[in-house]
Amino acid sequence: MRLLLALLLCIASCSVFAQANQEADATPLQFRDAAEETRFHALASELRCVMCQNQSLADSNALIALQLRREVLELMRDGRSDGEIEDYLVQRYGEFVLYQPKVEGRTWLLWLGPALLLLAGAGVVVAIVRRRKPQALPADDGQEW
Repeated sequence: MRLLLALLLCIASCSVFAQANQEADATPLQFRDAAEETRFHALASELRCVMCQNQSLADSNALIALQLRREVLELMRDGRSDGEIEDYLVQRYGEFVLYQPKVEGRTWLLWLGPALLLLAGAGVVVAIVRRRKPQALPADDGQEW
């Protein structure tokens, strides 16, 4: 019975520490100047949260997004360029982390796919319209409506 009580107490205390750690990570970022803040927000809006697939790094409230924002700020302060920071994150998380992947041989379908689908749809519509036979008009009986 004591063992069970000790185990429950241990589990309950772990969740308290986890919440405290998460709240500590949620403190707002401190920027040195307005230029650093502008650059950070521009970069964070171009990067995708690796957990929340439809949100940018700037918009996400996930814990990993908070940690990645801190890491991006540290990389900026280390003197890395935006391209170097993006390359670093791509190496860690893959091309998925970029909202606008680079145009390469393996991403051509991603960039050209929507245009190809639009052209194919337009071709189908044109083919259907051309196949349609015009309907014969009823004979004019001389009456006005």
